[in-house]
Amino acid sequence: MADIHFDKRKPFRFKQFNISDEHSAMKIGTDAVLLGAWADVSEKKNILDIGTGSGVIALMLAQRSDANITALDIHKGSVEDAKKNFRNSKWADRLKVVRSSFQEYSQVGSTKYDLIVSNPPFFTNSLKSPNQLKNISKHNDLLPYKELIEGIKKLLDKNGIFCFIVPANEENNITQLSAEKGFHVKRKLTVYPKPSKVASRIILEFTASKAEEVTNENLIIRNNDNSYTSDYKKLTKRFYIHLH
Repeated sequence: MADIHFDKRKPFRFKQFNISDEHSAMKIGTDAVLLGAWADVSEKKNILDIGTGSGVIALMLAQRSDANITALDIHKGSVEDAKKNFRNSKWADRLKVVRSSFQEYSQVGSTKYDLIVSNPPFFTNSLKSPNQLKNISKHNDLLPYKELIEGIKKLLDKNGIFCFIVPANEENNITQLSAEKGFHVKRKLTVYPKPSKVASRIILEFTASKAEEVTNENLIIRNNDNSYTSDYKKLTKRFYIHLH
């Protein structure tokens, strides 16, 4: 997956906020930025970000909306980073971070959300890294897709939507598990690193009401000369300082 180069030694500067991910299990990456830029925030009042990491997706959604946003993570260092990043932003009064497993939160939470987003850990039954932080951020042992969707079923408003960004080869699995809980794909963005490459990521938007027609979009991140495509710039230019 083509990616922006993020310097882990100092906060990364976006146009309207800064992000420190020094202690976070989930480092800032292109996946999070794509989801934060693409998710539909129109008329949304309460948003839940599952597995927030350093809080970058929550901050992007705060920039794009007037919603109250709850950011959830089980990892202590991630919660510390997210709290700091939220506190230093202009939307601190609308951002809240909670340290909890999603399974526990979905059992006790009473708020109904009209938008739920997640950049979930996506490796299943695969070889682990010696680095425990990488395992937390990349492997879904702690939050399998099935439990993720079951929890969303409990917390999503009847007219709400939820969005995932996942590897392209997980599309059928996610779609099937969601259908079993009564959710249907409404929008889909297929992401290609370059014109000559196969799709690397899929962003899926689900709703409880079946859409008459699914909106299918494609996005190529880089041209063959490694420059960013006009579509990628259009999607992310409100966030990246170096894009205009």
